[in-house]
Amino acid sequence: MPPRSSGPRKVGEVVMKKKFSEFLTKNEDFLKACCIGVGICLVLIGIILFMQRGAHLDLPGKVLKVRTAALDDYNSVAMIDFHVANTSDYPAVVRTVTVRAEDKNGNALPGQVIADVDAQRVFDGVPLLGQKYLKSLIVRDKIPGHAAWDRMIGATFTVPDPKLQERKRFVVSIEEVDGKIFDIAEVR
Repeated sequence: MPPRSSGPRKVGEVVMKKKFSEFLTKNEDFLKACCIGVGICLVLIGIILFMQRGAHLDLPGKVLKVRTAALDDYNSVAMIDFHVANTSDYPAVVRTVTVRAEDKNGNALPGQVIADVDAQRVFDGVPLLGQKYLKSLIVRDKIPGHAAWDRMIGATFTVPDPKLQERKRFVVSIEEVDGKIFDIAEVR
């Protein structure tokens, strides 16, 4: 292949450049209108995205405190205090709340949730748990938009307390009435 010369450009390139510059001068108004149209579309898309910023329902949270105790040789109880926030503009209505313990191998052990009325009885009957400080998160609780709550949930497990103490973490799952599930996991 012969080396490329750095001489004058090919005639075809010059003709193309001339045609393109003629196209731009003849269609200048059309190109301005296209640019304005694209700009208006971008502004409208930005406005729509800005207006929808609070429409996404999310319930982030964190586990504040976990208290466990033995009920007998084969059953134990866990009381979990947690913080949950509704970051959207709309209220979140609780359909169900579940609790599970995960062992070091990742196996899930489901807990039986304790009703709010019975939670106080458990605290009274098992002094090792201490006092009940927070209200339980219950079915049909409505968390208002941009609100943050501290709540608790109690659950019983069909394992001895030492096995529950060896857990990797507890996970509180909150199902919203629209079916979306939000997990709040303990960090150990």
